[in-house]
Amino acid sequence: MIRFGTSGWRAVLGEEFTFDNARRVVTAIARAAKASGDVSKGIVVASDTRFLNERFVAEAARVLLREGVKPLVGNRDVPTPVVAFTIRRLSSLGGINFTASHNPPEYNGIKFSTADGAPALPAVTKAIEAEIAKTTDADAASAPKAVYDEIDPCAPYLARLTELVSVETLRKAKLRVGVDARFGTSRGYLDTFLRDAGVDVAPLNTHRDPMFGGLSPQCDAPNLVELGKRVVAEGRVLGLATDGDADRFGVLDADGVYVNPNLCLMLLADRLLARGNPGGKGIARSVATTHGLDAIAAHHGVPLHATPVGFKFIGELLLAGKILMGGEESAGFTMDGHVPEKDGILADLLLAELVAETGQTLKSLIDALFRKVGPFISKRADAHLDPALAAQLSKRLAQDPTTFAGLAVESIDRTDGQKLLLSDRRWILFRPSGTEPVVRIYAEAPAEAETDRLLTEAKSYVLEG
Repeated sequence: MIRFGTSGWRAVLGEEFTFDNARRVVTAIARAAKASGDVSKGIVVASDTRFLNERFVAEAARVLLREGVKPLVGNRDVPTPVVAFTIRRLSSLGGINFTASHNPPEYNGIKFSTADGAPALPAVTKAIEAEIAKTTDADAASAPKAVYDEIDPCAPYLARLTELVSVETLRKAKLRVGVDARFGTSRGYLDTFLRDAGVDVAPLNTHRDPMFGGLSPQCDAPNLVELGKRVVAEGRVLGLATDGDADRFGVLDADGVYVNPNLCLMLLADRLLARGNPGGKGIARSVATTHGLDAIAAHHGVPLHATPVGFKFIGELLLAGKILMGGEESAGFTMDGHVPEKDGILADLLLAELVAETGQTLKSLIDALFRKVGPFISKRADAHLDPALAAQLSKRLAQDPTTFAGLAVESIDRTDGQKLLLSDRRWILFRPSGTEPVVRIYAEAPAEAETDRLLTEAKSYVLEG
């Protein structure tokens, strides 16, 4: 059974993710969309750089035409935030994006965004799943060949970024940065914007490779070693990266050290709020994201909105005009006036702008922020479970402990998993995966040693029964 998860449907290419199943999903999306609006507005069709994605895009366009819906097809692989921006710019019915985001190369996926550019909410994906169940073998057959136009979404998106990022600030600073596109969609976007702003760019992995260099499309510390070496060897002030579909950011400081996305989100929140916020809009974070954002919101006197994991929930708050910025610990960011979707390109550019304006390293800026609102050190680990442990853990997470790791449990948050709020800004979150035998464990404390202790205790709690 094809199911949409936190961010669309994902599966292993050649196993569940086949052309027949892709056609079923696109057929269902087309039929659901036809019930919701004017089909002449069309649906944006795009993809990341994964294997066979040109063929999946072409087949999706044919299916849409068969269903009487106009396809608006990207002329090359397209970053996920650009898909969202293009949906809104063209006032289309939505967007079909063939991407598995940060998943390994053997995966592919389909993400559907609605007419507002936001990831589809559960009510929409359930309707699509119901339509998928009704599709026939004829619906899954190859659609007739057809002619359709292509669109180039790059220039309008880059023009919009010049309204959100100060090109003048970047140009004056004469920055030297390294940029790692992770063999993905941000090539020609992030590097081009920076060069056009007068930044000296050292590019890495800016060609398409469906195997992502034998590593991963993720832009986390293990995958940015080469970028870190380049930054240090060439004396560059930053290393900037995006994941394969450019909805996540990865940042290295001048010493080549990876900066935790939670800390980057704190810097961005403080900067955006300091610029001015006449509407008094708040900050949004997922339940798994640093409480440093809570402290920054309190410092600036604005509300903090906590959501379940899944950027669609933050996107809804943005569309409702309630937030100035939203962020997730998994390197997701957006801001008021932009799309209700993660944008790793924009996050990278705003952090570069911050360094350009202050002339300081990210470490110095984080130290100063900690002096203002206190230190927040966050970490995450995944624990793999056998069926017996998974069943046992499910029972324990339904309970309400009064102590954990020798500390009193002050309250419990069940927004998404079980989150234990402890004393002195410490917390633990257990969030079982809905698709695999894994529980994701998050911990935060004011000091790294204490965060490590909490994470160790939590892993033992999960694995030792």
